[in-house]
Amino acid sequence: MVAKLERIGIFHPRDLLFHLPYRYQDRTRVAPIAGLQAGQDALVLGQIEAVNVRYGGRRMLLVRICDDTGTMTLRFFHFNTAQQRGFEDGDWVRCYGEVRRGGGGGDQEIVHPEYRLYSKRPDEADVAEESLTPIYPSTEGIGAAAMRKWVGQALAGELENLEECLPAEVRERFGLMPLRTALQTVHHPPPAEDADALVAGTHRAQQRLAMEELLAHHLVLSRLRAKHKSRSAPAFTADRGNWDTLRARLGFSLTAAQQRVIGEIFADLETPAPAMRLLQGDVGSGKTVVAAAAALRAIDSGYQVALMAPTELLSEQHRQTFSRWFDWLGIEIEWLAGRMPAAARAQALRRIASGEAKLVIGTHALFQQQVEFRQLGLMIIDEQHRFGVDQRLALRNKAAVNIGGGAGGVPHQLIMSATPIPRSLAMIFYADLDISGIDELPPGRKQVQTVALPNSRRLDVAERIRGVCRDNQQAYWVCPLIEESDKLQAQAATKTHDALVKLLPEVNVELIHGRMKSADKEAVMQRFHRGEIDLLVATTVIEVGVDVPAASLMIIENAERLGLAQLHQLRGRVGRGAQQATCVLMYQPPLGKLAKERLGILRDSNDGFVIAGKDLELRGPGEVLGTRQTGVQQMKVANLARDRALLPTIERIAQALREHHPDAIDAIIQRWISARESYAEV
Repeated sequence: MVAKLERIGIFHPRDLLFHLPYRYQDRTRVAPIAGLQAGQDALVLGQIEAVNVRYGGRRMLLVRICDDTGTMTLRFFHFNTAQQRGFEDGDWVRCYGEVRRGGGGGDQEIVHPEYRLYSKRPDEADVAEESLTPIYPSTEGIGAAAMRKWVGQALAGELENLEECLPAEVRERFGLMPLRTALQTVHHPPPAEDADALVAGTHRAQQRLAMEELLAHHLVLSRLRAKHKSRSAPAFTADRGNWDTLRARLGFSLTAAQQRVIGEIFADLETPAPAMRLLQGDVGSGKTVVAAAAALRAIDSGYQVALMAPTELLSEQHRQTFSRWFDWLGIEIEWLAGRMPAAARAQALRRIASGEAKLVIGTHALFQQQVEFRQLGLMIIDEQHRFGVDQRLALRNKAAVNIGGGAGGVPHQLIMSATPIPRSLAMIFYADLDISGIDELPPGRKQVQTVALPNSRRLDVAERIRGVCRDNQQAYWVCPLIEESDKLQAQAATKTHDALVKLLPEVNVELIHGRMKSADKEAVMQRFHRGEIDLLVATTVIEVGVDVPAASLMIIENAERLGLAQLHQLRGRVGRGAQQATCVLMYQPPLGKLAKERLGILRDSNDGFVIAGKDLELRGPGEVLGTRQTGVQQMKVANLARDRALLPTIERIAQALREHHPDAIDAIIQRWISARESYAEV
């Protein structure tokens, strides 16, 4: 049982206090039988009139009860002899459950009610509950009644001694309910409380708890920021010669937003405190050239740069792009991935350790223990939402350890994301970072037209591909899986590839997926980039970083199964050239309400910030920031989509605590943030 409780985040009896109900049942009054409505949950008190076992296709126990207003039936499909004998004519039963219409127009009934037997009629005051009955999130093997019992025991044994972390002055200033009162109200709300507000999570008691939890996350990351800023970093004071040279040879002009962000980053890098900046920009906004500017400032000042990407495919794309820009500047680039041959890896490690490799590009393999930099001055992390809060901080620590013989302290950090982070998330989960945004696309970039079609239109889509390829343009066909899966019923990339080869014999169709060898993936992408492949069938491995200007058509299979941010990322692989691009979202009908809403949002908007905000509302912060990353999934009470209005107040409370009650901060952090999360240790 302990393991089951730990699975839902309960490690100590006190944790039960913060394991809140997700809905409530009203057992505070006894309902007359004659007034019951089908679909209603009701508490009923009745006298037993008859007990029968019926065999009508399946064995069932029927108990007819009555009160002063009418009769109804209790129906049990699963019962034993002892249970059957417990019901005796003339006894009384208190029962609770959902009322249903009886078969054949008979009495209304409750199937498998919760019940309690009495030998004589009890007083209604003894039958009804004094407060609404909480229903708690649970897990397999733990029933609702057991969870209520354990939480009740925790309230009786732990609540009285629970420390109030927020000083009275702060609570009064911001109108916050006392903690114990809030917990008692949420777990055992009196009948007069607003049950709808409690279910919605907007009740004053729940908002008090959400406020303190969000405050804890904000405080710990703000403290981490202060701690990191107190360390030293190399100040890049060399002239900007290489960047000025590269900029003149790019062949395109930078947008005003790119120039502004580069100025902000250069100002960071010229100070002896570690830069910690998050660069946000929608797909195709030109973040890579901004990263190149930052890298050249570090290299010109005599330091190494590490650029980390979440996948080998994206890291290889970066190697090609930076080689094209840096080779004629005489800057040595090294690539490091997890599946390199031993000899090549050993040579790469030597070049990194000696400082010969000025720019090192790779996956998370960059920060394994055996990798040593001679003088690492700047870390660039691409697509940070793939890594998560804990991983970002762990990489920061490893980079500090692996800085080698340099005298500059810790390296600067530039973190890039093509998944815009809503401000409400950034204020909590990125409080340790400065944030810059590229809020415009390069001139001439056309918005991608988006349509949603059912799978029954596959032949029409194939004809569209034939026409696009005839015009010397290229297309993607993305499938969520590599192989068949009965469970998900999604088209496999391998099967789709084979079908399209037969359907479009005049089109050169190739396949790419994550299980291919790095060299094979690289070869396919090189051929696609050169225009030798017309249609690329792929899994979501091509979600980020792939830049093929001639690709103007994106088909996404089973689009209803993907989140908004991922769909937007995939759509961003097209529309990078001068021609009008189209994204086709193919779905398997019928569509559920949520899936229909997601696809509608994609059709109506190309703005990544709008889409990120909607994604937060629909799926929650864990999915928006990454794969249910640690630090997000541990939220016990708060919901960023629901509670974003609290954030300005949280900033004011945090400032008040830092100025007047610094001793309260540790207690707040320890209550809400698990010691298992690395950033709780600052």
